[in-house]
Amino acid sequence: MEIKILGTGCMKCANLEKAAIEAAGAVDPSIIISKVSDINDIMDYGVMMTPALVIDEKVVSSGKVLSVEQIKKLIGEASV
Repeated sequence: MEIKILGTGCMKCANLEKAAIEAAGAVDPSIIISKVSDINDIMDYGVMMTPALVIDEKVVSSGKVLSVEQIKKLIGEASV
């Protein structure tokens, strides 16, 4: 599984990345986490508001900072 954080480097983006790292570590330490900060790459996902969370190439959230628990739930839903 791969999680991507889409954002240009704002504080909200950093907070989402931190929460995603914590959630992934709690669920499955083998989850790969990467950050996409190039605006053209972000737009390729159809995202107009950052931060955004992508799990296995599917945008699952945009425009808000999710909690660790919310991200854990999304990881679980993506694993099914």
